[in-house]
Amino acid sequence: MPAPIPDPALALLAGLLGLMVGSFLNVVIHRLPRMMEAQWAAQAAEFEGRVPEPAPPYNLVVPRSRCPSCSAPIRPLHNIPVLSYLALRGRCAGCATPISARYPAVEALTGVLSAWVALHFGWGLAAAAALLLLWYLIALSFIDADTTLLPDSMTLPLIWMGLLVNLDGTFAPLADAVTGACAGYGILWLVYWGFKLATGREGMGYGDFKLLAALGAWMGWKMLLPIVLLSSLAGAILGIALILLARRGRHVPIPFGPYLAIAGFGTLLYGRDITAAMHAVGLG
Repeated sequence: MPAPIPDPALALLAGLLGLMVGSFLNVVIHRLPRMMEAQWAAQAAEFEGRVPEPAPPYNLVVPRSRCPSCSAPIRPLHNIPVLSYLALRGRCAGCATPISARYPAVEALTGVLSAWVALHFGWGLAAAAALLLLWYLIALSFIDADTTLLPDSMTLPLIWMGLLVNLDGTFAPLADAVTGACAGYGILWLVYWGFKLATGREGMGYGDFKLLAALGAWMGWKMLLPIVLLSSLAGAILGIALILLARRGRHVPIPFGPYLAIAGFGTLLYGRDITAAMHAVGLG
């Protein structure tokens, strides 16, 4: 299949869309873990026979975003991705409390990577599907980095989406996608139990199994090896760096989801080149 001709107009459109989606991803990253905590608290109360305390609606839509310091609602003019942060010099318009630089960083990252995807795939289903996967991976990465959690409400739908996208072989034949979903879960499940039996400790969470299963569903079983190798290499390098430079304890857990996401995104775009390089050095 010939490579698509890069379309700067499509890349610009995807980049602008990515900026807006990145603004929404900030909401998902911040609110979804808190929504999960509220759900767990309600389930615990029900299990114990208690009546859960009433709480105002809290989801991805309501209440409106507001400053955590002065509770002033964020006006639409102050919610323009990246530009509003720069115009406000990184401070709340109401109380001048500093705003985390991560908000515009997530927006910019989503915009740049969305444009990259559009340039790589061109017009068509592959680009639209790859953008959807990218946005999921960004949200999952930051949630895992913050909480060491990969929500089932995101990873499980991602598995089914991958299988649906590959009904016509968009990224992999359907049989490879089904096998990839099963093998992706099974590989890390075996690693988990091997590590636990050898050390008595848990080396990763079940969310990692589901995320690799999702990546297998999207890209097929043949891409699992480069994803696992690249994510493990990145995790090992950063883990050693944190131990040596930040004096982080060896037993402090390091979320594995972001490395799976980075490796998965790279493999989605350049999987053939990566596997060819692995074959050249005898790894595949």
